Amino acid sequence: MAAFRSAAPSAAPIPLVPPSPRASAIVDPRIGDLGPALLALEDGTVFDGVAFGAPVAGGGDLVVNTSQTGYQEVCTDPSYAGQVVVMTYPLIGNYGRLLADDQSTRPWLRGLIVANATAAVLEDARQLARLLRDNAIPAIAGVDTRALARHLRANGSLRGVILEPGAMSREAAAARARAVPRWEDQDFVAEVSPAALTEIGAGEDGPLVAIVDYGLKANIVRSLRRRGVRVRILPHTASPDEVLASDVAGVVLSPGPGDPARLAGPVALARAAIADGRPLLGICLGHQIVGRAAGAETRRLRFGHHGANHPVRDVDTGFVQVTAQNHEVQVVGETLPSASGFHVSQVNLNDGSVEGLRHHELPIETVQYHPEGAPGPLDALAVFDRFVAALAGRLVSL
Repeated sequence: MAAFRSAAPSAAPIPLVPPSPRASAIVDPRIGDLGPALLALEDGTVFDGVAFGAPVAGGGDLVVNTSQTGYQEVCTDPSYAGQVVVMTYPLIGNYGRLLADDQSTRPWLRGLIVANATAAVLEDARQLARLLRDNAIPAIAGVDTRALARHLRANGSLRGVILEPGAMSREAAAARARAVPRWEDQDFVAEVSPAALTEIGAGEDGPLVAIVDYGLKANIVRSLRRRGVRVRILPHTASPDEVLASDVAGVVLSPGPGDPARLAGPVALARAAIADGRPLLGICLGHQIVGRAAGAETRRLRFGHHGANHPVRDVDTGFVQVTAQNHEVQVVGETLPSASGFHVSQVNLNDGSVEGLRHHELPIETVQYHPEGAPGPLDALAVFDRFVAALAGRLVSL
């Protein structure tokens, strides 16, 4: 894996090249480019482009994001660990970066592919390219991202690699793409989860929620804090006794990268949390973990759900909302045991896949989408309202 991604940020100056007319039309001269580069897929397809990120190679499974905004949040979302992100919107970089909108302390994706890289601000530190360069993440512009998206939709998920600037052998590029480790074979949760516990809001009033961090996004914490909740963030290795401590009113299992079939420990933790009966909220990977704990199977989607425009219908109420999504795996609804106490509560209107589970008796809800809305839309923020209301109900009953 080290051959495809450098974990150490690099603050060294990036050797930019004098812009050619073609490069200037693809990468804003205020950003500067690193010269020609190749994007290669494991099936032998190769795209020409212009490098504008860090001067390194980066490879992983290609995923397509259709959001028009939110590229900063996408880049800093831990759920993209191990993946190369294709942005279909043709202009990326057309507003400045706000540090407060980062979803984690660093970007986790292994590469970024765009059609055109632009710059809305003159300040270098607020440009997307600086975020990528400082963290050793390659990026390539000049690729027909919509043609690439159609190729992936027709062929399913493919591994790919953005080569370092100047490495222009097409045959060698395809071979390097085929050498990228398979997504299913890697433990990304261990890579992104923190090593130690963190408390936010200690000493304040309000219920305490334990969040198990499998790849937590900052806006989940913000969404809970805005509702008067104190937060204890625990690493993915936390035991049931640690998560279900006596002062904890409820539990959140966070989003994160990778295949839940690899996560026997988190599934066992979810089983213990279900049996305990406290309010429990699972988001994205956390939803899949709860599904497996309830006895359901999970299965990889053909090309995943990534973007900010996925319609979801609530089976219980009929309410439809537009959601942000970022996942490769679905809970297989027909494998959910009737004796588990759970039912499928929400479905994706595009493909019918499971988007949520609820328990018939216990205050447990899971959602496959991202209710925190970073990037938007904000339709699903009521998920947090329901969870906080369940916390209040439990505290009243004690």
